[in-house]
Amino acid sequence: MKNIKIVSLAACMAWMLSLMLFTSCSNDDNNGSEAYSGPPVIESVSPSGYNEDGSMKPLTPVTVGDPKNYYVIHGKGLLSTTKIYFNDYDTYFRPTFVTDTDIIVLIDENTPYANASNKLKVVTKSGTALYDFTVAPPVPTFSGFNFINCAEGDQVTIKGKYFLNPVVTLAKTATLPEVPVTVVSSTLEEIVIKVPANADKRYLAVTNISGTAVSKEAIGTALYDDKLYGMQWGGPWAGKGVDFEYDGDSYQGEKSWKWEFGQWDGGNWGFNVDMTPYKAIRIAVKGAKNGQVNFSVNGGPNYVIPVTAAWVYMEIPLNKLGDPTSVTMLTFQESNNDGGNTVLFDDIGFVLK
Repeated sequence: MKNIKIVSLAACMAWMLSLMLFTSCSNDDNNGSEAYSGPPVIESVSPSGYNEDGSMKPLTPVTVGDPKNYYVIHGKGLLSTTKIYFNDYDTYFRPTFVTDTDIIVLIDENTPYANASNKLKVVTKSGTALYDFTVAPPVPTFSGFNFINCAEGDQVTIKGKYFLNPVVTLAKTATLPEVPVTVVSSTLEEIVIKVPANADKRYLAVTNISGTAVSKEAIGTALYDDKLYGMQWGGPWAGKGVDFEYDGDSYQGEKSWKWEFGQWDGGNWGFNVDMTPYKAIRIAVKGAKNGQVNFSVNGGPNYVIPVTAAWVYMEIPLNKLGDPTSVTMLTFQESNNDGGNTVLFDDIGFVLK
């Protein structure tokens, strides 16, 4: 990271030198005309950038900027700049990166983007200049939705971050087009949607002005998402210690499957799921302490699931589980060999091919 910062600083210094030389030449071309002495004026804002050969890219004016990127503010009367604000956020700038016609400035990553003024303000000793400019939020993050096994007309809550003016769709696939999804309500961290028709086995996508995030889970692919689906028989060998509605912690949704394992305790759970559409089994796991759980499908090869004190999401390829064509039995067995463990399971389901 240090090298990147040094390169960025060197690039900006080179750019600033170029701007100074350009300004000097422009002043020479004025044939002695007086320099501008009025209040500051902002004429454009452009991203600063370089080509792979080190040459400067042409300045292309924009009205939307991304945090943690450099921009060139172009205008006149800027040399005595004392303050720069994006959305009223006091933004640091280097006085050495300022000429009378240009300023190079980094948009701070903490600049507010929601319920903001959408204004760039430059304060100089001769006055203040305002310019319409939007600071974009980061690309959305998609932490989950509940219930995963939902149906047409259901209201489902999506959780994540940076949901500013979100657009939600069923994500485009190789064979299916993108489908709009009705947004019932939204905040920066939650969106309530109404599930459209033909949504089974489709991923959800959330888009803001900066980009798109797609869910890890496809609709209708859960074995557990606050409740256990399709179980035909089963139970722990010790006959105790299972809570399918534990609301003290969860990876997605509001609940998790809590299992208080005794040493080498376990259990079998029966289902009947055709695996033709799938390539992997997904699961999120968290323990009261570090350890491991043995996992198998239909009594096939053992797969060791690592357990830590933090949630870990994993996708287990079917070829690690004996390539089952259907799931008829899932087996979990605590294997710490040190007195057992309390383990939380969540987001159990399948990953589409």
